[in-house]
Amino acid sequence: MTTTLFLPGASGSATFWLPVARYAELDGVFLAWPGLGAEPVDAGVNSLDDLVALAASHVTEPVNIVAQSMGGFVAIRLALMFPDLVRRMVLTVTSGGVPVADLGGSDWRGDYFAAFPHAAAWIANPAPDLSEAITSIKTPTLLLWGDADPISPVAVGGRLVSLLPDARLHIFKGADHDLAQTHPEAVATAVREHLKMGE
Repeated sequence: MTTTLFLPGASGSATFWLPVARYAELDGVFLAWPGLGAEPVDAGVNSLDDLVALAASHVTEPVNIVAQSMGGFVAIRLALMFPDLVRRMVLTVTSGGVPVADLGGSDWRGDYFAAFPHAAAWIANPAPDLSEAITSIKTPTLLLWGDADPISPVAVGGRLVSLLPDARLHIFKGADHDLAQTHPEAVATAVREHLKMGE
């Protein structure tokens, strides 16, 4: 049986995906990101690479990945590292490793540190551009976007769907960057259908 990894965004909370998981009737591993949002610091986690290593420690058997925002960057890295173990992905409003600012994304850092003043400063460092590497990912991927998201606009989803060999983009009208929180039932339906296609 394939395990589902649920990866939050920069809020860091393992509870982020719980409402969607409940509606979708999915169990799995709900990761938290140490030092981000209001999560406790771990001295061994000081970069995006450390988050990737943390998540990679859970990829010891076939997995599906459901990821939010920054978690989608981690998911892309995992798909590149474990092409035979990452079976299906659902990525919501993520950079996914493409240059978001070039596609009209707003700078999220001021609002983020206002909301989470004790979050690790390294999260503000720019993520590397993975555009070229992404074209090698064969994992079937569902991209979920809101058309009212200023942080990761629909153009980012469009770029990812053009780069990923097996991806489709679903847009939620009126949804923002927190669409998994504001539209949990609809997101759950999309997640469940995509993951079940791999069974």
